Amino acid sequence: MTDALGSIDMPERGRSEEDATESEKKPRRGGKRGKKGPFARLALFYRQVIAELRKVVWPTRSQLSSYTTVVIVFVAIVIGLVTVIDLGINRVVGYVFG
Repeated sequence: MTDALGSIDMPERGRSEEDATESEKKPRRGGKRGKKGPFARLALFYRQVIAELRKVVWPTRSQLSSYTTVVIVFVAIVIGLVTVIDLGINRVVGYVFG
């Protein structure tokens, strides 16, 4: 009915309306991702987590201490900046309303 992009009435590009309706009627097969029980899915998740953790490149002790120092210094600078801004706003508000 409408000519808008992505209209429901229009089939996908390169497919006829018959092909579109036939593919919608066919149920999808799960293949490897078929319906599994909760314990099987939990075991699969656990195996995938372990596989991903094996890919991680862990930092050395010196890298870890240097990164930690950088983070602590950065946080201290941000705390100082926020404190200065807060004190400035406090004085301005005290001057205007006090």
